[in-house]
Amino acid sequence: MEPVRLQKYIASCGVASRRAAEKLIEEGRVSVNGQIVTEQGVKVTPKDKVMLDGKPIKPEGKKVYIMLNKPEGYICAVSDDRERPCVVDLIEGIEERIFPVGRLDYDTTGLLLLTNDGEFMQSLTHPSYEIWKTYRAVVKGTPNEKNVEDFARGIELEDGKTEPAVLEVVGYKGKNAIVEVSIKEGRNRQVRRMLEAINHRVIKLKRVKIGGLELGDLKTGAWRYMKERDFKDLMGSQN
Repeated sequence: MEPVRLQKYIASCGVASRRAAEKLIEEGRVSVNGQIVTEQGVKVTPKDKVMLDGKPIKPEGKKVYIMLNKPEGYICAVSDDRERPCVVDLIEGIEERIFPVGRLDYDTTGLLLLTNDGEFMQSLTHPSYEIWKTYRAVVKGTPNEKNVEDFARGIELEDGKTEPAVLEVVGYKGKNAIVEVSIKEGRNRQVRRMLEAINHRVIKLKRVKIGGLELGDLKTGAWRYMKERDFKDLMGSQN
């Protein structure tokens, strides 16, 4: 095998996307043959001993791709120092070490993908790919046409203006509205903050779609392996 960049090697181990691997390197958490590496561009081969946080890592042989309907009360991680339940705890019978692709908030439910394929993670999480994510929310009150137009222009948040987004009222629950929000970004608690910015606080939030891949009738807490058709839907255009 020809030498490859360290971040690509880490991604092939299923530990993180290539972009996240670069951050791991910068943080001094990666060593090669006993030496901490903090600069990008180092190349390695399978003969090199690569370690993350003092534990050896190696490329995964079998690639695993999973769809999960995440329940409330789980964090998108493989472990938690506060001993909160993690999404990987819901996946049983899998020997491979898998990781969530992106994240959903602790109190947000819905479609979440997990894999040990770092390149796959990269293709879904890097901003340049601009994959739409669609959420369904129950919100206080009912957004009006101006709110819809504001979303289309982008909402000003404390960490900067968002990319244009889609807001649509799709139903009602008493005095509250059911809306669908589609975004291309992945900022922390972004959908909740965008809706709060137009004075419609989120009561419940669920991700129902990534790209063209829909959650469908997968029950809360249940998971399944992704099928060939799922990959085509996932990378297909939303609009």
